[in-house]
Formats: sequence, structure tokens, C-alpha cells
Amino acid sequence: MTSLLSHRSFLRFWGARTSGAMANQMMLVALGWQMYDLTGSAWDLGLVGLYQFVPALLLVLVAGHVVDRFHRARIAALCMLAQGSLAVLLVIATHGGWASRTLLLALSLGLGTIRAFQMPAQQALPALLVPRDVLPRAMSFSSAGMQVAIIGGPALGGFIYVAGASVVYAVCLALLVVAAILLGGVRYEHAVPLRQPFSLATLSAGIRFIWNRPDVLGAISLDLFAVLLGGATALLPIFAKDILHVGTWGLGLLRSAPAVGALATSIALTRWPIRRQAGMAMFAAVAIYGVATVVFGLSTGFELSWLALMVSGAADMVSVVIRQSLVQLDTPNDMRGRVSAVNSVFIGASNQLGEFESGATAAWFGPVGSVVLGGMGSLAIALLWMRLFPGLKNRQQLQVQN
Repeated sequence: MTSLLSHRSFLRFWGARTSGAMANQMMLVALGWQMYDLTGSAWDLGLVGLYQFVPALLLVLVAGHVVDRFHRARIAALCMLAQGSLAVLLVIATHGGWASRTLLLALSLGLGTIRAFQMPAQQALPALLVPRDVLPRAMSFSSAGMQVAIIGGPALGGFIYVAGASVVYAVCLALLVVAAILLGGVRYEHAVPLRQPFSLATLSAGIRFIWNRPDVLGAISLDLFAVLLGGATALLPIFAKDILHVGTWGLGLLRSAPAVGALATSIALTRWPIRRQAGMAMFAAVAIYGVATVVFGLSTGFELSWLALMVSGAADMVSVVIRQSLVQLDTPNDMRGRVSAVNSVFIGASNQLGEFESGATAAWFGPVGSVVLGGMGSLAIALLWMRLFPGLKNRQQLQVQN
């Protein structure tokens, strides 16, 4: 831990990412509850996720190219300020009483467009701020900060929502401004890359790189399909309101439960990083995630539901740290923006598109059937990927691969 504390730019980045993530989580809780209050539709909850994912898919090549050419901390800072402008609009619309389904979906689209640039910029920064031998520990510490935000954001957002959605959005604005200021103080040696012709070949280099690295491809696609099928986040308002019969406070606690398990795991991994059998640890974590999701889907008690979500978050964190460390270590600096952009699409597909998938299947099979089938699908994906990517399964250590 001492070695991490000596890197001031990394600490500023950590604070900015934590503050921005807390704002984002609060905003998503408020958007979800506000949308469900307006429409009462699981389909519309899924659309909020879909509208955030589509821009990331459409802008993946452009965003990666931009992140590899320009100062990554400044890109992330501008993205925080842009999200702040959306928070201002939400405050005005909600306070004025003209927030509507159409407006919330349009702002979800805007949020997805901003994050198409923000996520790869943030993902490509840690390897520039700490030495390579410290990177796995830095990724665990960074993930711990994210989980603090994911715990605090939804819980705080749920409690503040009692005072009104506009108050939640105002707090989000303040946190995003703090994040932008911290990112403005991040310093690293930014080498201007050699100018290359703007072509499909340069834009798609990240895709080709991932395709030719089986370990990287296997890790990020495993996360994609496992969370895509097993995610239940979009349906939490339904479970909180109609199945577990708790209010916004209960929704906030449920949404933060995975982060409680993830936080404890990330703190442990910061102190005791995974040093061997990294591949098998990743597959085992995904399998546990699937089982925990099934338990949550079948539960009718708040305590068991919260515990199942906590276990799913702990398991997912093991997978996340291994995947993030592997991608950063196996990717050269001049490619990290484009590779991170592709990775962001995979993450977005597993999260935002996963929310749409959950909403759609819940409309067909009900919320319980949707979550249970998704958890079983995650378990099946873990078993299948072990056969498709034997090199990843047998990978022992997180170190640079030639």
C-alpha cells in the first residue's frame, strides 16, 4: 500500500474515479426509479440501459483513436464536466415537473455518448501512473475505490430520493465537478504519437489486437456473456417494490449489496494479490457469480436477497481484477486507448445491454424467471469458455505476455 501512496497522480486519479463513479451510480438509481414511477414498465427500465450502450458501440473506433492521441486525463475531465451538464438539465426538468419518458431516454443516450470516451480514457490511465510491477495491486486498489462509490452512491441516492430526484441530481453535479478538478491535477509523460493516416486500419487496430491475443479475448468475452446473461441490476426496482416490498431505501441497499462484497474482495486483493492459477480463479469466480444470481432470483426475503447479491459482487470482483490487470499488462501503451475502447464496449454490453436483456426477458418470463435463467446462463458460459480458451484457463500469473 505504501508504494501506491507515493504516486500522487494515481491518488488524484483514484479520487476522481471514485467521485465520478459515485455520481454516476446515484444518477442511475434516480433515473431508474423515476422511469419506473413514470411508466411502471420493465421494458422501459431495459431501454435506459440500451440507450446508454448504443453510443459506446457506434463510437468505439473513434473513441479509442482519440484516447490514444490526446491527453487521457484531460479527456476524462471533460467527460465529467459533460455529465455535470446532464445533471443540471435533470435538476431543472425534475424541479419544473416536465421530466418525461422521452427526456429520460434522451439523457440516457447522452450519458452513453459521454461514457464512450470516458471509460477507455480511465481504463488506459493506471498503467501510466504506476510502475508495471505495482499495476495489479493498483488495479485492486482502484477497484476498491469504485466499490466504495458503488456502495455509497446507490445507498445515498436512495435515501436522498425521498427529498426528490432533483436533489439527487444536484449532489451528482457537485461530485462530478470535484472529479473534474482532481483529473486536472493528474500528470504523466504524454508522448504525442506519430501521426498516422486516419483510416479504418488505424481505427480497428484494437479489434485486431484483441482477436490475436486469446487470453485477452477470452477474458473480456467471458465477462461480456456472463454478466450479460446474469445481470439483474435493471430489475432491482421491480424486486424492491413488488417482490420484497421495500421502498427506495431498500432499492439503494440492494443496488449497493454487490459492491459490499466487491469492496471486501478488492481490499483483500490489494493486500494479497493473486499470484498463481489466475485463470482458474477467474472461471471459478464467474461460476459462483452465476449460482449467487440464481439464489437472488428465487429469494423472497430481503436478507437472503441482499446476501446473494453481496456474494455475486465478491465473485465478480475477482474476475474484474484479473481481467483488467491482464488487459493492461498484455497491451502496449500506444494501443491501450483502442483496446480499452473495445473493452469498454464489452463492459457496456455486459452492463447496459445486459439491463436491456433483463428488461426484455422480464417482460416475457417475469422478473424471477429472467434472473434465474440468466444465472444459469452465466454458469454455463463459464464451463464453455474453459474449453474454448484453454490457455486462459491454464494461465498461472498476471505478468506481461509476449
